[in-house]
Amino acid sequence: QVQLVESGGGLVQAGGSLRLSCAASGRTFSSYRMGWFRQAPGKEREFVAAVSWSGGIIRYADSAKGRFTISRDSAKNTVYLQMNSLKPEDTAVYYCAAAPNSSQEEYRHWGQGTQVTVSS
Repeated sequence: QVQLVESGGGLVQAGGSLRLSCAASGRTFSSYRMGWFRQAPGKEREFVAAVSWSGGIIRYADSAKGRFTISRDSAKNTVYLQMNSLKPEDTAVYYCAAAPNSSQEEYRHWGQGTQVTVSS
């Protein structure tokens, strides 16, 4: 059973940084694509960034480009989202997700989410 556990959220001032972590377990993830999504109050969930476990695929939403960096540590089975220059509009619950096929964006497994709040 795949389990994804996010951590690292919190309250930060605008312009600050946070690093989110997603610890994955329960499967061999070498063929997976891992993604970060977010959902702000009253809004739909939106894509933030994704990386294939092999590292060959990296994708960012336009809102994340230049400010966020996704990475993974295969030895720790952990995916990270480094968020810099945070803005109040980045406030949301951030979710980690896993897609079994790295060439397809079909995310089947989701974490419980971690809250990120950016104050102005």
